[in-house]
Amino acid sequence: MAATLPLLAGALALGIPSAHAADPVPSGRAALTGTKPAWATGAADQGATADSSKVDARVYLAGRDAKGLAAYAAAVSDPNSASYGKYLSAAQTQQRFGATKEQIAAVTSWLKLAGLTVTGSNAHYISVSGDVAAAEKAFATQLHNYRKGARTYRAPVKTASAPGALADAVLTVTGLDNAPHKATHHETLPGPGAAFKNSGPFSTYYGSNIATTLPDAYGTKIPYAVKGYTGKQLRAAYGAGGYTGKGVTVAITDAYASPTMAKDAQQYALRNGDKSYKHGQYSEVKPADYNSVEACDAAGWYGEESLDVEAVHAVAPDADIVYVAGASCNDPDLLDALNKVVDNHLADIVSNSWGDIEANETPDVAAAYDQTFKLGAVEGIGFYFSSGDDGDEVANTGKKQVDTPANSAWVTAVGGTSLAVGKGDTYKFETGWGTLKASLAADGKSWTNFPGAYTSGAGGGTSSTVKQPFYQRGVVPDSLAKANGSSARMRTIPDIAAVADPNTGFLVGQTQTFPDGAVKYDEYRIGGTSLAAPVIAGVQALAQQARHFPIGFANPSIYARYGSPLYHDVTDHPLGARDLAVARVDFVNGVDAAGGLATSVRTLGKDSSLHAVRGYDDVTGVGTPSRGYVASYGRHH
Repeated sequence: MAATLPLLAGALALGIPSAHAADPVPSGRAALTGTKPAWATGAADQGATADSSKVDARVYLAGRDAKGLAAYAAAVSDPNSASYGKYLSAAQTQQRFGATKEQIAAVTSWLKLAGLTVTGSNAHYISVSGDVAAAEKAFATQLHNYRKGARTYRAPVKTASAPGALADAVLTVTGLDNAPHKATHHETLPGPGAAFKNSGPFSTYYGSNIATTLPDAYGTKIPYAVKGYTGKQLRAAYGAGGYTGKGVTVAITDAYASPTMAKDAQQYALRNGDKSYKHGQYSEVKPADYNSVEACDAAGWYGEESLDVEAVHAVAPDADIVYVAGASCNDPDLLDALNKVVDNHLADIVSNSWGDIEANETPDVAAAYDQTFKLGAVEGIGFYFSSGDDGDEVANTGKKQVDTPANSAWVTAVGGTSLAVGKGDTYKFETGWGTLKASLAADGKSWTNFPGAYTSGAGGGTSSTVKQPFYQRGVVPDSLAKANGSSARMRTIPDIAAVADPNTGFLVGQTQTFPDGAVKYDEYRIGGTSLAAPVIAGVQALAQQARHFPIGFANPSIYARYGSPLYHDVTDHPLGARDLAVARVDFVNGVDAAGGLATSVRTLGKDSSLHAVRGYDDVTGVGTPSRGYVASYGRHH
């Protein structure tokens, strides 16, 4: 192992988020870079935070060999490394890279001496609370209030620091700034806390039911949207062959837990031709209690969970699924869920259909996530994150940006497509997912303002904070890697893609509350990169079965196959110059025809400023898995 390390050290600096130029810290102290957020500027400063205000913080531990962790995580994941696949067990990982008892004791003692109260501690962090005065003393920085948008939040005036003697023990501190770090689920709403149903007419497969009575779009009659693809169609599209994910465990993390999940999943499988769940095949790991239930719209996450579980099972019907619930949609609770997977090695593949915009991510939180992803990589665990549902985010936030944690160099970011599966489960084509919507005119003879306004699309683009990782070199064109005007090449997402467009979406089943108060199981079509992530996690379970060995952090392997027939190279115009669209009919009230019907045309392949083109692109990455992709993992072991 030692022989390969020097080669890697250079490759590695690449995956570390670049912090803003750090302020000088008092002598004898070690800077905790990235703890002063970019929005805490002199112009936004509203003066000192009251000394009596309460601070809840987490001091993350660096472990005994932070540099070695990054190097080993890259080496075991890289097919070109002598250490490829030489994973450690959870216990070995903790022993080699985890914090020592001495480090934990020393950090605890420093925090207590400053007047902070320790409220919890584990292998990853020590959580503390106390007043502002104690926090300022511990971290040697004042806390001020700053304007951020229309609100005011607390943040450090300069970079926080730890005593010099603890420089190697402390990774970072989070919570000194109290701006919200909330994840949202990446399914395309409306979601079904309250009931949601699709009206017909439908196509059973792409193009099976042409809307002959509706106006043309792009010079031709268009098909009605599919009712919702099921496992058989997705398995065929992405080349599952005879693989079923047997012997592989997939973990899913989301906030909260649907009380009807197990029952709904079983009913969905029976109704849609998926294999029935065997005893113990689906299990749940839940926190002792939940928090922020209203702020996070807890019930809104149930549809996300239903989609994730049912999509993984549809693609990989024999894989075990362990659902790990976060206590809320806030970063600390979602990180706890991810850490449970790593600390107990609950699975080799982890699907995560949630995230936030990069502008809301601070480098301290990014460092805490990245450490978890690296520990996972060392154990042979791969993390898959949906890339977002708002394209370049301009329509949503006014600023072109990517989503996080998908922007991490240590995860697989999954983008989205519009998928056409034809008669007999044949793969017809895919475009990038990006939707323009125009409504049917009152006289039924034309589409109003055709092709209409942008509604949603696969997230992608170039990170402003994360440098280009080694596996993207030579694949991602500089026009994308340097798209932000940076002289350095930056991380570009996504890495790979799968179906996401809700207009070519997946049928999902869930117990919902109807307007008359009835609570019952029903099915509806849904999409979002929340669908793409579990579909790719399912495909990777099939690939791992073929390999008879964990794939681990998959990006080096995914990029090693770039430019081969193992991927569908997705473009926005797969059938030549003509644009493509489908017709969709919806219940105005979301559940039945009582409130009338709304008919619209949805254009495929129009994703804000992002484009699916030949080769790597910022909508679909290297493309989608083709026939042969899954089996290719069996040939390399």
